[in-house]
Amino acid sequence: MNRVIGFVTATALAVSAESAAAQTIELKALGQPVATGLIQKNVEQPFFENFAEKTGIDAKVDYKPLDVTGIKDTEELRILKAGLFDIVSLRMSQVSRDAPTILGLDLVGLNPDYATGRKTVEAFQDKVDEQLQKKFNTKLLGVWPFGPQVLFCEPEIGKLTDLQGKKVRVYDQNLANFVSSVGGTPVPIGFADVHQSLARGVVDCAITGPSSANSAGWPEVTGYMLPVAFQLALNGYGINLDTYNKLSEEDQAKLDAAFDKLVEEIWQYSEELFDDAVRCNVGEDPCETVKKYDLKLVPITEEDRGIIENAVTEISFPAWAEICDKQNSSCSKDWMASVGAMMKQ
Repeated sequence: MNRVIGFVTATALAVSAESAAAQTIELKALGQPVATGLIQKNVEQPFFENFAEKTGIDAKVDYKPLDVTGIKDTEELRILKAGLFDIVSLRMSQVSRDAPTILGLDLVGLNPDYATGRKTVEAFQDKVDEQLQKKFNTKLLGVWPFGPQVLFCEPEIGKLTDLQGKKVRVYDQNLANFVSSVGGTPVPIGFADVHQSLARGVVDCAITGPSSANSAGWPEVTGYMLPVAFQLALNGYGINLDTYNKLSEEDQAKLDAAFDKLVEEIWQYSEELFDDAVRCNVGEDPCETVKKYDLKLVPITEEDRGIIENAVTEISFPAWAEICDKQNSSCSKDWMASVGAMMKQ
């Protein structure tokens, strides 16, 4: 009799264990490229690798950085919509051709600093989320910055107008329009290919954040850095709506809270990295997060500041609004009512 009871008990425990295991949610996540540096390495990847602990959800995540998958960053929204990944670390500028509303968060000249960037995101991210849900079956979980995108050049430069006649790597059409406006030739190149392009003279200059440039070795193939902020390189996290809706309300709340915390951590870490990487790139101390180089720091002139400040109204907003309104009829109107109103305060 005891043997029968023991068998029944053991069977019940086994069934219970199998049931518990079956309840574990399995998710696939696509991350930022490893090549982009420390935000991916020190904040994003650890979050996904410790997803259950970070969120309080019984879930296991298969996390893969973008540049180990062979997937193009321009395809991320299509991949999310198709359900090939459940969560994607969205490279906002790169997917903006599919969803131009996104660029309203980070027009050239709009976010000269982190504080302004936070206000812009607060004002406009709901409109971006609305479009992503409607057109790509994707819920926006949060928006964060790589940090101010600055200029690296191999030929000597002293101001923005020295880009006249030079080939400049860009990563979205808004930035391309700006580079053209100061006489440069914009060349769209994926981040992983920029170092080689600079080394071979395919481009004379390139734009990215100081930390990402350092991690990718750009100071090895350039001589000058002009730290004027073109954009804040806002990125975000999106989750497939079908995946999100399968979660219980309790798990949805946990997920939202965890991503709010992750995004805030990245905002703070990004600012620390930016300040340190600028010092490291030009050989100054303290230099704690990346490698020390000896780039020449080009002072930002008042002329440069004026060019950037005027870029929103004269170049980036008009060009973007025309494209965005074709896909989303209320795009520029929504932007003016939110971000535009904020700029006038």
